Amino acid sequence: MLSASLTAIECDRALVRAVTLGLLPEAVAAEKRAVLARSADHWVVFELDAAVAERARRPFPAEPIRTLDAIHLATAALAHSLVPEMTLLSLDKRVRGSARQMGFALLPEPEP
Repeated sequence: MLSASLTAIECDRALVRAVTLGLLPEAVAAEKRAVLARSADHWVVFELDAAVAERARRPFPAEPIRTLDAIHLATAALAHSLVPEMTLLSLDKRVRGSARQMGFALLPEPEP
C-alpha cells in the first residue's frame, strides 16, 4: 500500500477525537492504534516534501479541495507518477472527483 504520511496522523487524530467525545473507550482506541501500527509497517509512506507541498498549493480539477485533501491528492499524484497502475481509495466526493479527472482508478467502485 502507498500512503501519505498524513494518513496515519489522520487515523490517530480520529481515535483521539472519538475517545475525547466519549464515542470510543480508550482501551478500544488502543487496540485500533495497534492494528494501525501493524498495518502501517507494510506501507510505502510518502512524506510531505517540497514537491508535494508545491503541488498541493495549485488548483485541482474538482475544486474546492480542503488543505489536507490537497496534500493527499498531491501525494497520490507523486505516487501515481511512480506506480501508474495504482488505485486510489477514498470515500470523499471532492477527492474522488479530482482523482477521477486526474486519471486515477478509484475504490470503492461507484454503485451502478
